[in-house]
Amino acid sequence: MLSRAPRALKYLTIPPSLRPHHRTMKSFAIRKLPDCWGHRGASARFPENTLSSFEAAIRDGAEGIESDVHVSLDDVVVMFHDPDLRRTTDSSGLIRERRWFGEEGMHAVRTAKAPHQPIPTFEETVALLMLPENQHANFNVDVKVQNDPARLFSLMHKIISSYPEWETRLAPRILLGLWHPTFLEPAKEVLPYCRRSHIGNSTALAREFFWNDCEVFSMSFAALTSADGVRFRQECKAAGKKIMVWTVNEPDHMMEAARWEVDVILTDTTRTWLDLRSALHADYDKVSVQHSRSFLWTTLRFYTLAIYAQHTITRSNLERVAGPFDSKMTALLSPFSVTLSTMMAWWMGLTA
Repeated sequence: MLSRAPRALKYLTIPPSLRPHHRTMKSFAIRKLPDCWGHRGASARFPENTLSSFEAAIRDGAEGIESDVHVSLDDVVVMFHDPDLRRTTDSSGLIRERRWFGEEGMHAVRTAKAPHQPIPTFEETVALLMLPENQHANFNVDVKVQNDPARLFSLMHKIISSYPEWETRLAPRILLGLWHPTFLEPAKEVLPYCRRSHIGNSTALAREFFWNDCEVFSMSFAALTSADGVRFRQECKAAGKKIMVWTVNEPDHMMEAARWEVDVILTDTTRTWLDLRSALHADYDKVSVQHSRSFLWTTLRFYTLAIYAQHTITRSNLERVAGPFDSKMTALLSPFSVTLSTMMAWWMGLTA
């Protein structure tokens, strides 16, 4: 964008009626559109969380990739979303109970989705990002709460610090995504050089537990559609906090996120956002009016009750695994509120 500034400046001496594409130049000059980060890579086209998916997102032109981490029984950090293998592979079992090496090791597991791919390790993913042609790409590591944070972060540090000039060429590109506040102190102690983000779907929890320790907030798209979501976006902008929004796959939703002026769109469909972004750069006004905002009022999951239900269920699941958000609490969320939220989510057709 900076390289285009001299070209834009020369138009200041030309009457508006004679400036070529003057509306386009105006839109381009004043608008910074969100970056594109591949959610589990280019996962709409390739098996999620695989090297082929990561590489496809980067080749598409994404500025970053997002993936998840778990640790095997023999201390190998693997890029995988679920705590167990069943949903996306030809195997089963909890990752923390499976070995990576050996005859029955996870190194031999392949994705159920074609083209059938192996599970990548954190070490292999970092090696991909350290190739000369990929050193522009950022890496959002979604830290799942099933991990022991001290153990995970120590294993990650060993790999990160093994590269020459890692403090300048690698560390600034890694963003730790944290769901639970008990992961904050281990992250600051073991990986102090990594930027931290909070991942969640509750603006209230983001403010209460993560505001002072995170510079980035990675929020669900639905959480930012409410009136409080509007306030949260304004607060982040005023405080210099960056906002990432997930998982945005529909063009109308992408356009809405661009209107919000978020910093990053996390998407499975990297080509869709990159193509739309190119079109917006060419003529923002013409393209933006082609995308309706009616879904905000016609989609149940963007209503306050649905947002609350999703928040309650997510918090309950996180606290069941990693303990209460507030160490002073003696009990988790009440069974009644969780049951009610689950029933609401089911009735609205949401994924609980």
